Amino acid sequence: MKFTSLLLATSMFAAPALAQTGDHAERDRSSRNPVHGETTEEVVISAPGIERLDLLAGTSVVTGDELVRDVRGQIGDSLTQVPGVSATSFSPGASRPVLRGFQGERVRVLTDGLGTLDASNTSTDHAVSIEPLTAERIEVLRGPAVLLFGSQAIGGAVNVLDRRIPRAVPESGFHVDAIGAYGSAADERGGGAAVDFAITPHIVAHIDGSYRKSDDLRVGGYVLSGPLRAEQLEIAAEEAEEGHLEEAEEALETANRRGRLPNSATRTYTLGGGIALINEGGSLGFSAGYYDTRYGVPARPGAEHHHDDDGAPADPDDHDHDHGEEAVTIGLKQFRADMRGAVNIGGGLVDALRVRVGYSDYEHTEFEGEEVGTVFYNEGFEGRLELVQANRDGWRGVTGFQAFTRNFNAVGAEAFVPKNVTDQYGVFTLQEVDLGAIGLEGALRYEHTRVRSNAVKLDLDEDGPTGAFDRRFDAFSGAIGLSYSVAPEVKVGFNVSRAVRAPSAEELFSNGPHIATQAYEVGNPNFRTEKSWGGEVYARGVAGPVRFQITGYANWFDDYIYEVATGDEIDELPVFQFFQSDARYLGVEGEVSTTFIDGGEGGFSLGGNLVADYVNAELGDGSAVPRIPPFRVLAGLDASQGAFGGRVEVEHAIRQTRVAAFETETPAFTLVNASLTWHPLGEKRETAIILSANNIFDVDARRHASFTKDFVPLPGRDIRLSARLSF
Repeated sequence: MKFTSLLLATSMFAAPALAQTGDHAERDRSSRNPVHGETTEEVVISAPGIERLDLLAGTSVVTGDELVRDVRGQIGDSLTQVPGVSATSFSPGASRPVLRGFQGERVRVLTDGLGTLDASNTSTDHAVSIEPLTAERIEVLRGPAVLLFGSQAIGGAVNVLDRRIPRAVPESGFHVDAIGAYGSAADERGGGAAVDFAITPHIVAHIDGSYRKSDDLRVGGYVLSGPLRAEQLEIAAEEAEEGHLEEAEEALETANRRGRLPNSATRTYTLGGGIALINEGGSLGFSAGYYDTRYGVPARPGAEHHHDDDGAPADPDDHDHDHGEEAVTIGLKQFRADMRGAVNIGGGLVDALRVRVGYSDYEHTEFEGEEVGTVFYNEGFEGRLELVQANRDGWRGVTGFQAFTRNFNAVGAEAFVPKNVTDQYGVFTLQEVDLGAIGLEGALRYEHTRVRSNAVKLDLDEDGPTGAFDRRFDAFSGAIGLSYSVAPEVKVGFNVSRAVRAPSAEELFSNGPHIATQAYEVGNPNFRTEKSWGGEVYARGVAGPVRFQITGYANWFDDYIYEVATGDEIDELPVFQFFQSDARYLGVEGEVSTTFIDGGEGGFSLGGNLVADYVNAELGDGSAVPRIPPFRVLAGLDASQGAFGGRVEVEHAIRQTRVAAFETETPAFTLVNASLTWHPLGEKRETAIILSANNIFDVDARRHASFTKDFVPLPGRDIRLSARLSF
């Protein structure tokens, strides 16, 4: 088996990028350790590695009540209140995080430090194979993450933590977490539970499972956006004028559809278990899990196409082959096995040895009605080995090796990507020197990627020749950072990074109709590596009752790879093609929170927070990069009295007028949300019941980062009841 290094180790930063109160502004609102029972106000980053990491200029943690309140079926939709985060929101069943305007191959989604080993990064219609119901905490890591998580993480990474491989022995010998949720917008009902129990004083077992089901989503206005409604109304008028009354009525019905989003129902269940040996010398654990989901893909009006059973275009008058009239659904299954080990050496040079390995057998099927359209297979392996250095007078670091392989295949009439294999391997080192008020950090990584296939179109002509394809890419990347403590709890700094990314198989090989995205996708096998320079300046800290973090960043790309509509059609599908160009990203993100009234334990407390983010991205010719989120601001007030708490928040996104060719503008929207929380067993206990109302005024809202935003709006008014039991 060949390997790949995708990341510069998630496990590189084991502990607490934000662990020290004096250096970081972020605090967990509810960071009680559910296994050991202690409570801390500090945010601790769990992705394995070193204690401090200022190269992570922006870091957020979602856990406790906040995670229970905001949990949704897909990880992308669970994080949109975090600074710098949007979501692809392709459908209720498929949504991936968008960080700083980056998505797909520039954002890594991790589970306990390793990639998800699914196909969610290859296309926006593919679900992320993580069930947020069983998550213990979610870490959003931004900054020059190219050296921390690999070349696929230039925008950042999202690390989801569960306890499938136990990390600690439960304080009372066992620990139970259960969560249930109901949402009115899609009649969503779901629940999950996890149990940890000690078999011996040093051996811990874990079992978890979840189930979630939702019906078609209720939306706050028309299903179609203004431009798409106008298009359908024009079609209705033309058909009526030509005497095609049935077609005119159908177009008019499509234009005026509101209330429910057709074919957006979902069903998901998971099951997993693990076991770990834990003692003073280290730990060794194994786990296995199964993820199964089926979800609808809402149809883009006018995206229907026709093909014969052999995949060739058919006579448009032959309605026996009109697959566009059939609802498209995706059935996804993944079996995953993991191993995590650590040896605490405690020597003068090497403090610990850590290893992490994951294997995945993934399959998803795109159905057209009840007929199987295309089946995607993905077998993946990822592993990482790290040597963590001992702290020597403020100098510490980690050096390691990472490997990854992916064997991908698509079978069916619309297999738009040929069978291919990707191997990567890499070596990395990250070093930090603490000089008191001044901190220095540097990182280097070499990564080698090999992409090969035996059935690739050798040019972009649909009828062009096919043949064997085997390309190798070498990438050297680096980063350096300097920070300065201007006060005991306030730090400023800057980071500079250089990142190189090999093109993915989908960017190289795509050439055909994709029924789920309802597009004809075209790649380019001649793409070069994508290269970028990045810079950041930041300030974060605590000043009295105020906690803050703000970051300004910029990235300059050579040979930036992007996908955009061309305005052409093939087989009655819009053509979306990958191109390379220079590009530039500029942005700012930040959060300020404060306590207005501190009533102490059991008393009345009042606080608030303000989140804002903005990205401006353009290609070398001055045109806009597609699907970039607009300026967004979110303000909230929190109040608590003993076991009771409440929150009211308002989120406003401005109109996005800076759009790519054939991309529509997205109107501004304002969402108002509110929630009430009750801790029936006491305010310091994890058990909670939360009643929330989202999009209270039932407005029509759409995310510009979404590939489907013109016909898949965000949920309308959604009354949710969530409960978590923990003991």
